[in-house]
Amino acid sequence: MKNKTFSLFKCVRSLGRLRGVSIPFALAGLLLLGLYTRGTGTSVDTSIFSSLSTPGIAITNLTILVFCITGAIFAAVATLLVVVVVRFRNQGEDGTEPPQVYGGRQLELAWTVMPIVIVIVLFLATARVIFAVQDPVKPGSAIDVTVIGHQFWWEFRYPKLGITTANELHIPVSSSKHPVPTFLKLMSADVNHSFWVPQLGGKTDLIPNRVNEMWVEPLKTGLYLGQCAQFCGVEHAKMLLRVYVDSPEQFSAWIDNQLEPGHRDPSVENGRRIFEAEACVNCHSISGTKATGRFGPDLTHLMSRSTIASGVSENNVDALRDWIRSPDNLKQGSLMPAMQLSDEEIDAVVKYLVTLR
Repeated sequence: MKNKTFSLFKCVRSLGRLRGVSIPFALAGLLLLGLYTRGTGTSVDTSIFSSLSTPGIAITNLTILVFCITGAIFAAVATLLVVVVVRFRNQGEDGTEPPQVYGGRQLELAWTVMPIVIVIVLFLATARVIFAVQDPVKPGSAIDVTVIGHQFWWEFRYPKLGITTANELHIPVSSSKHPVPTFLKLMSADVNHSFWVPQLGGKTDLIPNRVNEMWVEPLKTGLYLGQCAQFCGVEHAKMLLRVYVDSPEQFSAWIDNQLEPGHRDPSVENGRRIFEAEACVNCHSISGTKATGRFGPDLTHLMSRSTIASGVSENNVDALRDWIRSPDNLKQGSLMPAMQLSDEEIDAVVKYLVTLR
């Protein structure tokens, strides 16, 4: 399915380069691509119209309301226009001027009062959603997460829990009986980024030297996909995002695991020594070791994540080996350098990394 989708994408992109047909063909191609991938049984929905978070649902409901009202206005105006054109078209008669009607208090009141009422309804509905999304009441049970965008990966810090992880955000599910919203503080370490998980809410930018905030309240457990929605460099398209919404029991177990120090296995001491002897420790951090870098993802519980390189590849031995040998092969433009290790040294480091669970 992935190969077919990629081929279709290349076809759409090629059509978009043709002069004179770029806009209609590109739009038609994107629609076709969306319908195609939706029909191929993808396991995770990324539609903005299937929100499963309280703020996202509020925005979707407002969108539907506005569309219904404006759609009804368009249908009424279009119908009247067609009736006038058909019924009162030139019949080829004597050409005399038809009777002129001046004034009409009821009609004038109707086309004055009705637009005012419609505007008031749309204003009140929009203002209600804006205040609910932008200025919510924060309960004591809320989870705080600091999100930091890097080129080209995500850093997640849980200040109240003392946890730092990368690329895969874990948050608890919420319910009407036990509301547990997650409040995100968004910052950037370098350039502009944008946090966007379609099913959880709208986009919010991460801007250098500025703190933005948003909140999500997912109502269903599962995996939610997103990505950076602001061009941030050559590998912007591969700055993916995974949000795991856990049950209370799963989230508690995840917290307990993340609070554990880095695993020490005597059988992989050689790999740990190589890791600590190289420049890896200048960028990465592993609790309980001398690796305290802040420029790259925290690796203390690397193998608890299902992907590496910000969701680009599955997290397994082969992918780790390829990533260490040559990061550009997997993510061209990545800021992680190739460490020029021998195959034996790479194997030793990988054996060490896979123990960090």
